[in-house]
Amino acid sequence: MPFIDLLSNADLLALSIYLLAFVLYGLVADHSPLQRYSISAAMDRQRRNWMHEARRRELRMLDSNVLQILMNGISIFASTNIFVIGGLIAGIAYNEQLSDAFSRVPFAVQISPALWSLKLALLLAVFVYAFFKFAWAIRLANYCAIMVGALASHNDAESADAEARTEAAAKLASLCAFHFNRGLRANFFGLAALGWFFSPMLFIAGTIFIVLILVRREFLSGALKAVRALK
Repeated sequence: MPFIDLLSNADLLALSIYLLAFVLYGLVADHSPLQRYSISAAMDRQRRNWMHEARRRELRMLDSNVLQILMNGISIFASTNIFVIGGLIAGIAYNEQLSDAFSRVPFAVQISPALWSLKLALLLAVFVYAFFKFAWAIRLANYCAIMVGALASHNDAESADAEARTEAAAKLASLCAFHFNRGLRANFFGLAALGWFFSPMLFIAGTIFIVLILVRREFLSGALKAVRALK
């Protein structure tokens, strides 16, 4: 049966709003002129400052420790997503039993096994996407760590080659953060998709709520106010 036949008009509306919000928010936050006013852009400037300071340090144990902390944090999210993906695959495999059990949950709508599988497939796609983003962010963090190790020595910190290496390290750090943010954002949208299991209207409400949270944290947060005025 084509998946479109499984969905009511309310389901189609909710799913369309969800997918549109997922794509449009990413375009606005990452690729529009508004991006320069985001906390991501502000922190990119600080990552560049970090690398310029790192190249002037004779000992870079501090920088290595910071990179290790960042990689550990990303690794936790990547590992967690693997467990979530495994659980979702198991949920699809036992769609009949689980859809029947879930239909007894208060306020939950009746879900057929096929529709249950479709809703889990949406969640699976979101968390697989997030995992790939986290995995690539870990790789980029490793590349950045190598570039920090390859920075010019303290005595040669002002050479043209040192400047080029510093800019490359800063770019890798920014790319790592970019992909980590995309993975983290997908996890937030994955939480919004849980509302679809209860009702299409809750799915829409959850999507709007998540977008508002992301907008506030990216463009209106106290953290942004703290770093916005810094060069």
